[in-house]
Amino acid sequence: MLKGISALLSPELLKILSEMGHGDEIVFADGNFPSASLAKRLVRADGHGIPELLQAALELLPLNRYVEYPVMLMQVVPGDPVETPVWEVYRKIVHETEGEDIKFTELERFEFYERAKKAYAVVATGESALYGNLILSKGVIS
Repeated sequence: MLKGISALLSPELLKILSEMGHGDEIVFADGNFPSASLAKRLVRADGHGIPELLQAALELLPLNRYVEYPVMLMQVVPGDPVETPVWEVYRKIVHETEGEDIKFTELERFEFYERAKKAYAVVATGESALYGNLILSKGVIS
């Protein structure tokens, strides 16, 4: 155990966050996402939801200020009547941890999958919210 670091962040996830460089991306994947088949590096966080992991990770991980959209969501498939209230939870967490507005964008489902294949790592969570996936681009500490 370490002081000041959430117990939600496993040693493996802490290592991944530390290894990532500027511009590297990490996926926080919901329970329906094909994490194991897409990930270059897979981190299991079963039983945890994305909001609490996002909160803990963003206490340590700076977001990329050199791209227009450092946070990417999986767009709802056209015609799918699903609501995405978890997105507002994500926006609130990002705003609180970053102290300013950070732009989000939505990527079409298969574009999101392709981006996930290139991501530094995928964190497979137990998040049950549909379209709960997001990608973060790592920034720098100044």
